[in-house]
Amino acid sequence: MSDQYIVSARKYRPQTFDTVVGQEHITTTLKNAIRHNHLAHAYLFCGPRGVGKTTCARILAKTINCENPTADIEACGTCATCQSFSNNTSFNVFELDAASNNSVDDIRNLTDQVRFAPQQGKYKIYIIDEVHMLSAAAFNAFLKTLEEPPPYAIFILATTEKHKILPTILSRCQIFDFKRITTNDIVAHLHGIATKEGVIAQEAGLHVIAQKSEGCMRDALSMLDRIVSFTNGMLTYQSTMEHLNLLDADYYFKLTDHILSQDVSGTLLQLDSALERGFEGDVILEGMAEHLRNLLLCKDPRMAKLLDVPADHKPVFHEKANQTPPSFIISALNVVNDSEINYKNATNKRLHVEMCLIRLCYVLQVTSATADDVKKNSDGVGFVAPVTQTATIAPQPATQIHVAEQPKVIELAPPAHDVLPASIVAEPEPVMQPKPAPQPAAPMQPQPPSVNPIFAPPPPEATTTARRINKSFIDLDAVIDQELSKQQIARKEVTAELVASIWQMYKDSIPLTRSSLRSQLTMMDMEFHAPDEVRILCKDEMIESAANGERHTLIELFRKESENPLRVRVELRKDMEIKETGPRIPSKPEMLEEMIKKNPALGKLCNGLNLQIEWG
Repeated sequence: MSDQYIVSARKYRPQTFDTVVGQEHITTTLKNAIRHNHLAHAYLFCGPRGVGKTTCARILAKTINCENPTADIEACGTCATCQSFSNNTSFNVFELDAASNNSVDDIRNLTDQVRFAPQQGKYKIYIIDEVHMLSAAAFNAFLKTLEEPPPYAIFILATTEKHKILPTILSRCQIFDFKRITTNDIVAHLHGIATKEGVIAQEAGLHVIAQKSEGCMRDALSMLDRIVSFTNGMLTYQSTMEHLNLLDADYYFKLTDHILSQDVSGTLLQLDSALERGFEGDVILEGMAEHLRNLLLCKDPRMAKLLDVPADHKPVFHEKANQTPPSFIISALNVVNDSEINYKNATNKRLHVEMCLIRLCYVLQVTSATADDVKKNSDGVGFVAPVTQTATIAPQPATQIHVAEQPKVIELAPPAHDVLPASIVAEPEPVMQPKPAPQPAAPMQPQPPSVNPIFAPPPPEATTTARRINKSFIDLDAVIDQELSKQQIARKEVTAELVASIWQMYKDSIPLTRSSLRSQLTMMDMEFHAPDEVRILCKDEMIESAANGERHTLIELFRKESENPLRVRVELRKDMEIKETGPRIPSKPEMLEEMIKKNPALGKLCNGLNLQIEWG
C-alpha cells in the first residue's frame, strides 16, 4: 500500500530559517536575536496570507529550544526537543487558534498554564494564530500576562489584520511585517519542487501560477498540485491557462491588432470567440487593461523591469509596443477603465463590452487629431476628422501619431469616406450623423456607396493609403502640417453672411403646423464668432429650453450648408432686445379669433356647444 498523499503546501513546508522563501529581512533578524540572546518576550507577525507567519513562528520555537544549534543558528533536528517538536509531542510549544478560542475563559486557561516552568528545554512558547479574532474582553484579560510574563515564556502572535488589534497589545510586542513573496521567488521555489517530484514544468506555466497566487506561496502550491493532476505531470503554459480559465497573451495581441486596424467586425468576432469559451465580460476587460499596461511599460526601457510576464513573452511585447502610439494606449486605458467601473451596472453585459471595443477601434483616429479639434468635438461637432495618409500600410497597421505638448491650432476637413460614431466624441448629448459633404479639392480613393463605414471590412493591403511611421517619429509633425494645409486650402470660407442666411433658411423651413416653434424662433437671435462658433441668444429660460432642443438639428444644418464643423452654443441674455426679422406669427387663440371674425357662424357654434378649448 502506497504512502498517504500529502499536499505540497504541507510536504514542503520550511523547517529551517534558510528554507523560508522571500522573508530574508525577518529570518536574519530572528537568527541574530538568537545568536546574541536578545529574545523578546512577545512577537507579532503580521502580513498577507500564505507568506510564512506561522511557519516562522514554529521555526523560531523549535530553534530557541534546540539543544545543539548549528553554527548558522539553525535547529539540529536530531536532539530530543527537536524530535518531540517534529512529532507534535512537545510540552513546551502550545498553538492556539484564536478564531475558535477567542473567549475570556480560553485566555484564562492559557495564563494559568504560563505559571508552570518548562519540563524540557529553556522556554515555553505560545503561538496564537489569527490573534485579531480575540474579543475585547479576552484582549484585556491577556494584557497583564503579555506585558510581564515569566522569564521562560515567549508569546508569538500571528495575524493578517494588524489594524484590528488593540494599541495596548501592539505596544507590548516586537512587530515584524511580512511582505508578499515576489513572482520570481515563487517561480524558483515551484521549479525546485517540480524537479523533486519529477514533474516536467515550463517556466511560462510556473510564471502564470505565481502571478495568480498574488504573493501567496500556499495558494501557488495548491494550484501547482491541481494542474499537475490535470496534466498528468506535464505542466505547460497552455494547460495552465486552460485549467485556471485564463485568456493567454496571444488572444489580446490579436484583439489589439484588430483594434489598431479599425476592424470592428474582426474585433467583435474575436470577442465572440472568448464568450463562447465561457469567459465573462469583466474578465476580458480586466485582461485587456493589463495587456495595455504591459504595452505602455515597454515604451520606456526604464520601466521594463515592471513588466511581470514570462521571459519568452517580453520580446513580443516590446515589438508590439513599438507599433502602438503611446497616446492610443493611454486613451484606450481610460476607455477600458470606465467600462470596468460601469460593467456591474450594465443590463446587457455583452453589449457593454462590445461598445467598449468599438470605441477602442476609433481611439486611434481621436488621438491623431490635435487638442483643438478634440475641444471642438466636445462643444458640439459630431465627428473627428482623421489625418489623410498616403503610403502603404504594414500587415498589422499601428499608425503612430505624435502630438506635441502644445499642438498647433489647425483645422481638419471632414472626411468624405468615413464618419466617426458619436459615442466616441466626449459630448453630453447624442449627435446625429449626416452625410458628409464631398471634397472636390482633395482626391480620395473611391468608396462603395452601399457599405456601412463602421462595419466595413479592412481595405486590402494593395489599395490602403496609410503611412508607415518609423519608430523614432522623425519629421512627423512636418508631414502632418503639410497634409493638413492641403485640406485647409480646400475648405469653404465661413462668413457672418453665410451663417445668417443658413439661420434664416432654417426658420423658413419650419412648417406652419409647428406654430409654437415658429413663435419661439422669433424670440431668438443669432451671433457668429469667427472662425467656427455660432451663438443662439435667448431672452428667457423657456426660449433657452426650446433652443437646446433644436441645437443638434442646427449643428447638422450648419455643417451641411457651410461644409465646415461649426460649434453651436445656446446663451441666455435676459436684457437683450429682439429684432423683428419677419412677420409676427400669431398664437393659436389669436388665429381662432381671426377665423371667427371671418366666419361668425363658427363663434355661434362654439358658444352653442359650450366648447372649452385647452391650448397645448
